Amino acid sequence: MSIAALCFYLFAICVIAGGLFTVISRNPVHSVLWLILAFLSSAGLFVLLGAEFVAMLLIIVYVGAVAVLFLFVVMMLDIDFAELKAGMAQYMPIALLIGVVLLMQFGMAFGVWQASEQAEALRGAVTPTDMHNTAALGVLIYDKYFLLFQLAGLILLVAMIGAITLTVRHRKNIKRQDVLQQMWRDPATAMELKDVKPGQGL
Repeated sequence: MSIAALCFYLFAICVIAGGLFTVISRNPVHSVLWLILAFLSSAGLFVLLGAEFVAMLLIIVYVGAVAVLFLFVVMMLDIDFAELKAGMAQYMPIALLIGVVLLMQFGMAFGVWQASEQAEALRGAVTPTDMHNTAALGVLIYDKYFLLFQLAGLILLVAMIGAITLTVRHRKNIKRQDVLQQMWRDPATAMELKDVKPGQGL
């Protein structure tokens, strides 16, 4: 067995174990740590496939930002997880049914799956073979599909603004900061000077 095959099996076992323990761990902090292991192992698989850029994105974005954010949120919020798990028990039969259906669909998909003889030729026609995969990805995104990439960014921006607009709540009995009023205030009217004599209070 070669080193690449050994690394593949090692990373694959770590991904499966990390995903499994993410779901079944009782402590949510442990679940996030197992999720980080799954992300790191997936990055290792991408490196074995020759997609170093995607592997670095997986580590930087998911491990460095999303998983750490999950970890801080879980550790800072005072959530009664025992009560949440008690409420989840009533949905367990439906969850098991959905899981069985998904496994059946995966089995059907892998049963009829076969590699196409034209896959390598089509993949080579899309990506240039005379440059590194990171450079080829940059050429595809920022040259060939530049307009679609920018439109996707605008769609995400509109979705983010819409989510903020729909979820914002203006409560009345809260003193809010008015930046423009603070900038435009007149010191002559905002302050009053007192001439305090020695030994006399205000």
